[in-house]
Amino acid sequence: MRKIAESTVRRLSLYLRFLEDFGEQGAETVSSEALAARGGTTSAQVRKDLSFFGSFGKRGLGYRVPELTTRLREILGLARRYRLVVVGAGKIGSALVQFGGFRKRGFDIVGILDRDPAKIGARWNGLTICDAADLTGELRRLEADVVVLATPAEAAQGVADQVVASGVRAILNFAPVSLAVPEAVTVKTINLAMELEALSYALTHQ
Repeated sequence: MRKIAESTVRRLSLYLRFLEDFGEQGAETVSSEALAARGGTTSAQVRKDLSFFGSFGKRGLGYRVPELTTRLREILGLARRYRLVVVGAGKIGSALVQFGGFRKRGFDIVGILDRDPAKIGARWNGLTICDAADLTGELRRLEADVVVLATPAEAAQGVADQVVASGVRAILNFAPVSLAVPEAVTVKTINLAMELEALSYALTHQ
């Protein structure tokens, strides 16, 4: 399969959410126009995005909601469950552990790690915060598929190096810093300051 642009993958994720909404409303079929209207794009873009993965729907009839929902979940890799470990038991880490959306999407939080002796041993949402002193060993023990990195910026690269050494190949990074990792490791950085600056720009230039 050809390399798919990240923007396309993000739109597929949106389409999946819209399809789930349509399904909950009892809809059996949905048109590319309806998906486009919800996503702020065009019906041609919807059809193009889906065409990368096969032929869906019929002209004049649209897409069958249950079938396309199942297929998009398969394309996005959501047909299996992933073991997720949060590294960093600060405010962001706490909020993420409480977030129920991870489990709904197939991501099970199986561990929380931190170096602060005052936090080690505390219970968060049914999980005990463990010592991150042997981070590589802990990630292997927990069989982590994904690490959520919620550490201070100055610690992030060192933690990322240990994550890579453990064999984990996916990092969701909340630290405000760019991480240097091997090509085989995927990093998605959530930079809240940049998102706010984008909103500021939009407000300024409306």
